[in-house]
Amino acid sequence: MPTMQIMTVADTFVKQLEAWGVERIYGVMGDTFLDFLDAVERSSIQFVAVKHEGTAAFMASAEAKLTGKLGVCIATSGPGMANLLNGLGDAYQDKVPVLAITGQVPTKKIGTDTKQYLDQQVFIEPLAAYSALLSAPDATVELVTKAMHTAMEWGAVTHLSVPKDLWSQQQTNAVRKPPQLVKGVVQFNPQDVEQAVAIMKTAQQPVVVAGIGAREAAGDVVRLCAAWGAGLILSLGAKGMIEESFPQLLGGIGKGGSPQASQLLKKADVVLLAGDTWWPEGYVPETARLIQIDYAAANIGTRFSVELGLVGATGQVLPELAKRMAGHEQNEQWLTYVGQQRSKWYAQVEKEATTEGTPVHPARLVRALQNTVANDAVLCVDTGDHTVWFSRIFAGSGEQKTLFSGTWRSMGFGLPAAMAAQLIQPERQVVALVGDGCLGMTLADLSTAARYNLPLTVVVVNNGNLQMETDRQKVGQHTTLGSDLTNPDFVKVAEACGLAGFRVTDSAELDQTLEQAFALPGPVLVDVSTLPLTFPNTSPQEG
Repeated sequence: MPTMQIMTVADTFVKQLEAWGVERIYGVMGDTFLDFLDAVERSSIQFVAVKHEGTAAFMASAEAKLTGKLGVCIATSGPGMANLLNGLGDAYQDKVPVLAITGQVPTKKIGTDTKQYLDQQVFIEPLAAYSALLSAPDATVELVTKAMHTAMEWGAVTHLSVPKDLWSQQQTNAVRKPPQLVKGVVQFNPQDVEQAVAIMKTAQQPVVVAGIGAREAAGDVVRLCAAWGAGLILSLGAKGMIEESFPQLLGGIGKGGSPQASQLLKKADVVLLAGDTWWPEGYVPETARLIQIDYAAANIGTRFSVELGLVGATGQVLPELAKRMAGHEQNEQWLTYVGQQRSKWYAQVEKEATTEGTPVHPARLVRALQNTVANDAVLCVDTGDHTVWFSRIFAGSGEQKTLFSGTWRSMGFGLPAAMAAQLIQPERQVVALVGDGCLGMTLADLSTAARYNLPLTVVVVNNGNLQMETDRQKVGQHTTLGSDLTNPDFVKVAEACGLAGFRVTDSAELDQTLEQAFALPGPVLVDVSTLPLTFPNTSPQEG
């Protein structure tokens, strides 16, 4: 039985976080948690001070995406907490574990009209799976443990608010270590697997769509496609997990994907989704039979109609399916069609990616990144026109990792994600690919990269527009009001913040400049003047 301990709420909070392996807390300091910061300074946890609370929450979300561990961010009451919400929305939509800690006004002021007070539990309710106000010191251990456990088990945002006068008060409960969980291997009912195989054997035109949830089972994806004779399509999160030389691979679907992949998919009669929930309307078949594999039952059939769901890790399910499909008679006509579509796609990609000139073609910029980044680089891709060009062009290696704002799709994710990635894995090369509009939202935090001397490279796609919105305005015959940008000189701003700066205006300079930037020991910004091209698959209605 744990022995009684007497500690302040602040020290208990920090020791409880330490016990569960938290190494960093991202935030902007505030006067509602000064005692907590004192406790952090006495601990092994690093407080990463940023310029804006939204950056802190994005960094916590990125840490959770990169490591699978708990990300933690902190903010003061009122506007501090409000600023967290955008980054917490990213964690909420992409289902990753993040704990938000917020200071609160003193207990005697709760519910009054005092400055910076709001009901934080109501405020965060749409995003948080669990939110609680600490109202008594002896509840500290239980609340912190519940918040961490809920976030980790559900892949969710949780939240704790602490009145500023409680941090210094004492409590007597011992810190709890995380339980050692021994989870049995999921045993599939053979009949369920056979049911999937029976559906798959009816296919004349099969397709596999693999997502981020299949990354650890990439070899099994290839084996199944080869045995079944299926075309293979990847979501953005799965970029690079399959070698581009695989003859049945056709790129991605959606606006940033391959038109040939969408044509192929619409002809499919059976589709197997492996670790994927991306099913963009307008790019997918209406009548195909769908089988979905996901470790979480909650992800199966919630966004589209699924005939059969297999709950389990792709690494457990796919080998069973591949084994049972071995020797299956394939439709050679379908495989020939897959090969023809693949050839068309790669010819188009090659044409775009090798376009030279000034300003730089965005596809050429993505190809330059592909040519120059390390084989194990972490690529943090912000949200915008450059995201779809990245999805369309970039062919990565299996060791590379791509972080992005998947379903929330917020601008401003790239730089915070890159800073978190570089703090977590300092030995890896980290690149942030950001639009000029995206960087405008987090510009002040360039100085955070310099403050911690993070050797990341920020590549700015600078075309003077919110290009994705400009595209939709033009295609939909709307006014282009508001989509043009007034940008500062990003190189001068970067240098003023303590980064090295490079400017590229012609594709001939691109690869060499990127190589120079990657070779430098500290943070670097590369400002690339790019063509403001309307993306090939733009639709005014697409979300």
